[in-house]
Formats: sequence, C-alpha cells, structure tokens
Amino acid sequence: MKISFLSLVILLGCSLFNSASVMALHHEPQNARESKEKMPDNEGIVVDTMDAGGYTYMELENSGHKFWIAAPTTQVNKGDHIRYFGSMVMSNFTSKTLNRTFSTIVFVTSTQIKK
Repeated sequence: MKISFLSLVILLGCSLFNSASVMALHHEPQNARESKEKMPDNEGIVVDTMDAGGYTYMELENSGHKFWIAAPTTQVNKGDHIRYFGSMVMSNFTSKTLNRTFSTIVFVTSTQIKK
C-alpha cells in the first residue's frame, strides 16, 4: 500500500510539473497581450491629418475602425496615439475650407498625444 501511494504522489507531482512547463511555453509576452487589447473609445492612432480653418482634422484608427475627428489646431504626426476630450458627433458635415463632406466626424475640445 505504501509503494502504490508513493507512486501516485510521484505521478501526480510529475504531471503537475509538466502542466506548468507546458503553460510556461505557451505563455504570451506581456507586450503582445497589451497590443491586442482594445483602446478606449476616445483614443486612436493618427492615420491622416490636415489643417484648415483653425482646426486639425485627424483620421484615427481604433481596433480596425477608422473615423475622423476635428480639434482646435494641434501639432500631430501620422502614427501618434491620440486621446481626445469633449466630443460632439456630426453627420454629413461639409467643410467649406477643405471642400469635403465627412459622413461622420467627431468635433472635440482638446487632444492629448499619449506617450
């Protein structure tokens, strides 16, 4: 009886150790998990930008979704991670200075470049 109990303990210990090793091999690095996480709704990566009429128009991308925002003139570059505040959505907005109609655009009071 003592031998079979000891065998069971050893077998169980080895299987638990093996499971932990397998889990460690398949563990995803922290930064890979973070890059897959969705950004907050009021953030995005600048895809395109243009200035006109006292506004900076920015096309942002957030989790594969692209959308336009307009902020008071701001210095931004493509690839910047932007957070914006004080938003108001407008549909079918025509910018006379850009001679362009946006199907949907978000007017914001301020933006912040995230580092």
